[in-house]
Amino acid sequence: MASQASQVIDDLKNGTYAPVYFLQGDEPFYIDQITDFIEDNAIEESQKGFNQVVMYGKDHEMNAVILQAKRFPMMSERQVVIVKEAQEIKDISRESGGKLLSEYVKNPLPSTILVFAHKNKTIDGRSALSKALKKYAVFVDSKKLYENQVPNWISEFVSTKGHKIHPKAQQLLVESAGSDLSKLSNEINKILINFTEKIEITADHVSKYVGVSKDYNVFELQNALAKRNVLKANKIIAYFAKDPKGNPLIPIIALLYGYFVKVVLIHQCKDKSERGVADLLKVNPFFVKDYLAAAKNFNLSQSLNIVKFLFEADLRSKGVNSGSMNEEQILKELVFKILHV
Repeated sequence: MASQASQVIDDLKNGTYAPVYFLQGDEPFYIDQITDFIEDNAIEESQKGFNQVVMYGKDHEMNAVILQAKRFPMMSERQVVIVKEAQEIKDISRESGGKLLSEYVKNPLPSTILVFAHKNKTIDGRSALSKALKKYAVFVDSKKLYENQVPNWISEFVSTKGHKIHPKAQQLLVESAGSDLSKLSNEINKILINFTEKIEITADHVSKYVGVSKDYNVFELQNALAKRNVLKANKIIAYFAKDPKGNPLIPIIALLYGYFVKVVLIHQCKDKSERGVADLLKVNPFFVKDYLAAAKNFNLSQSLNIVKFLFEADLRSKGVNSGSMNEEQILKELVFKILHV
């Protein structure tokens, strides 16, 4: 998906524009990236007043969009029609609207660039409209990345800027923005704007410019638990307790759950070499030693019990069998159980 969107961007940068773009999916980053590039660059600024139109789906039916697309440009080679929030076009999912768009994409006006930014939804892949768009238009299906794909995306995004990033810094950015690519790109740009030379982004940079503590975060808690460092683990959860809104319990449990499931997998795999474990867990080799250390500190039975503790804590965090326990108490109990399993 990223390579597909990147190819579209490369074509646009080379001045190659298609008559119709249909950009859909639950990851808005690539939809915005392509839409913004066309809006900013497809025609000169002096021509935009007459030849660039931005429409919003909730305000129009498909017929109005097609009529605008069929209009000829005024004193220009082309016009640009951008439909934002295209998922809200009143009849786009109806046969009538789908038929209108299908007929247009099969024979579009060459002087029009028509862009649909169809966010957080996808059209029915079995429909005639979907088949027509995939055959005749530039069709981008922008899907959310899986959690284990985000660090590589960060590394690639930083590389496109001509810089490098340390794995620890990747972790902190994930701590700050999760898998939200728009937010991640903003945070990375926030760091890089402070430098004119090429750099490797470090945990110190993320801590300074993004505001994530390099010492008190969920990844440091994970490492403290893996090493059975009681003092450090308790310092971190005490820090979290001072800012519960900034350190919500459910994402902490989710990350720890994923971590200890990987520790269970290590116990069950035959190839326990660093390369073998990295391939199995699909993690950066930089972190393999931490996983192997955790597997030494917790045998298979203990690791399975920890996964059970995390499952129980997740239920409690969602109000199941929690009694009068608040989030701070649930986390304290969970950390105690893991350290003393």
